[in-house]
Amino acid sequence: MENDNHPKVNFGKNGVLLVNLGTPDSTSWWDIRKYLREFLSDKRVIEVNPILWQIILNLFILNFRPSKTAKAYKEIWMTDINESPLRYYTKQQTQKLKKKFNNQNIIIDYAMRYGNPSIKSRLQKLQSEGCENIILFPLYPQYAAATTATVCDEVYRCLIKMRWQPSLQVIPHYESNEDYINGLVNSIKKKLSEISWKPDLIVASYHGIPQKYFDKGDPYHCYCQKTSRLIKEKFNEIPIETTFQSRFGPEKWLQPYTDKTLEKLPTEGKKNILMICPGFSSDCVETLEEIAIQGKETFIESGGKNFDLISCLNDNDDHIKMMENIIKTYIH
Repeated sequence: MENDNHPKVNFGKNGVLLVNLGTPDSTSWWDIRKYLREFLSDKRVIEVNPILWQIILNLFILNFRPSKTAKAYKEIWMTDINESPLRYYTKQQTQKLKKKFNNQNIIIDYAMRYGNPSIKSRLQKLQSEGCENIILFPLYPQYAAATTATVCDEVYRCLIKMRWQPSLQVIPHYESNEDYINGLVNSIKKKLSEISWKPDLIVASYHGIPQKYFDKGDPYHCYCQKTSRLIKEKFNEIPIETTFQSRFGPEKWLQPYTDKTLEKLPTEGKKNILMICPGFSSDCVETLEEIAIQGKETFIESGGKNFDLISCLNDNDDHIKMMENIIKTYIH
């Protein structure tokens, strides 16, 4: 005999969860501090003695760094919609992918590893909407433990607490995906058609990681070099050099450093450069403030003449096509 009191259960759908790094909710000191606390408390990001690190973090970093970080975010904040570029473009990617999978049994959503919307809230939402299968899409082309792996960590922590778990597939990296490489090459060609000068060099700047992470076996550096090599194979009109940005603290990080390279290039006669940031799926504080503002200032003050930044793939057609095609390979 059927139980008429059984709660309604949604089922039979596939969910796709795009996950990016994260962003503060605003440029206020407290929102920046809250975001930094979550980010810098991640043991995948900071691999030092956790007790010692919490003392340093709470007594020093969280009292002084939020002001500096807030200043950087204010430089690039989309004030007309009160949104960070990272969240804006991630939302745009989600909306455009929804249209690509319109009328199919697929629900597309997004989350942030740090900040809002949280991975926990979005997983619960997808499960309640009947997603029995979830495709996790960390928006990091090149795998690193401090990016893709920590997204997986958080997803697993959330699944542990779910009584009815969906099945899970993870898109681990896409550094050599043909659509991705073609999109990057097309973005270079588009920028070249828009400027009136010829670059002496294209600098491909990737987010750095501490050298000791690489020494322990993190494959990130290799994936970055592979992306650069594949770009060069499709576009060899202008030399391309790979560098690493955003180092934090006194220890050695992956080299060459982007900022030191920008100081040095004019002394070598390379006074016209284009920058591209292939490791970022969306423009953010690291590309728009650290490179387009600080990087340009460093380069010009060192004797450079022309400097420009190629936008990330963001929500352009090439990027959406790539994401659509990757997702399709995971849907059965």
